Amino acid sequence: MSKTFTAKDVADHKDESNGMYIIVDSGVYDITNFLDEHPGGAKILKRMAGKNATKQFWKYHGKNVLDKYGGKLKIGDLAETAKL
Repeated sequence: MSKTFTAKDVADHKDESNGMYIIVDSGVYDITNFLDEHPGGAKILKRMAGKNATKQFWKYHGKNVLDKYGGKLKIGDLAETAKL
């Protein structure tokens, strides 16, 4: 069963000491151990840690990238929030 995270939970994970999480679409991904593997470098991942990276992710990546790495990095889903 997948864990559910709030945006606040993800925001608390923005540095390597607490773990680094990002949101892409409705998925939450732990990128802490992926920093050195990221072809675009660790800097952009560190900048986006703790945030919703959906727009930036899809700007530079295709679905194949999420298919390739998502399985090993996804740790849960974003909780639905009421849109007012």
